[in-house]
Amino acid sequence: MQTNILTITLNPAVDFATSAPRVYPEHKLRCTDPSIDPGGGGINVARAVQMLGGHATALIAIGGATGAQLLQLLALEGVPTVAFQGPGETRLSFSVTDQADNQQYRFVLPGDPWGEEDVARGLRSIDQAAADNTLVVLSGSQPPGVAKEFPSILAAHIKGRNAQIIVDTSGPALFQLAREPHETIFALRMDGPEAEELAGRSLPTREDSAEFARTLVERGVAKNVIVARGADGSVLSSADGAWHAVGPRIEVVSKVGAGDSFVGAFALALARGEPVADCLKVGVVAAGAACTTLGTRLCEKATVDALLPDAVLTRL
Repeated sequence: MQTNILTITLNPAVDFATSAPRVYPEHKLRCTDPSIDPGGGGINVARAVQMLGGHATALIAIGGATGAQLLQLLALEGVPTVAFQGPGETRLSFSVTDQADNQQYRFVLPGDPWGEEDVARGLRSIDQAAADNTLVVLSGSQPPGVAKEFPSILAAHIKGRNAQIIVDTSGPALFQLAREPHETIFALRMDGPEAEELAGRSLPTREDSAEFARTLVERGVAKNVIVARGADGSVLSSADGAWHAVGPRIEVVSKVGAGDSFVGAFALALARGEPVADCLKVGVVAAGAACTTLGTRLCEKATVDALLPDAVLTRL
């Protein structure tokens, strides 16, 4: 079943993941052969949708030889792409796992700065790629030079297209987004520390997270607000109530890609017409499934299908 999902990645990357017997300073570290994957929030969301049997188009800014490599990697995975020219060279990111204690070290480069024309080019590309009734997913970090208001600008920009947006952002962009209402933002997702920073207080219980999310819904920031609580699953608040979902216990191999897998599964279930509470449940399971994979791999459909019957959804 194909779905009309467009993911947006302004600051994509080529992800390298490797491991070494020990990670320590001042010495050459003999690493294993790396796994090389396309990276960036929206790209990973589109990849997760693809892995779960859906269809999403990834709109990405690219530059230089690394950008060409990124497009090749996505083509090999069969992920449809719409590319536009970004400034400079597409960035790299890499992670190294210490085999002795299974600790993972993640190194994320910032990317080249954007100017006003780069932002305008991106908005024109979105206009060309987003049809009416498209489910638009904005996920991942913003490049240097892109205003913190960009998620709000995007929401206003596509308002007349009868589109809905899922936003997964952090930092100044999240704070800016939380200051004003947005009719077109269907869901806003954040993790626990981000929610606590935004709330200005700790949120130790599920009910605390749900109550804070509810205040954002009441102010019109988004129709649904999701707070991820790590191993304790996620909560979602809307005008219709609040829910908590948690998956079965798993052995965590790598947390890389868990959030993007959540958003991909949530978006796919939503595009298929599932109730929002069920979208929350499958998103949580997909995030857990991603944690069972090595390096930068995402959720695998067989794992999601196996874990889903044991997930628990509760109305708060």
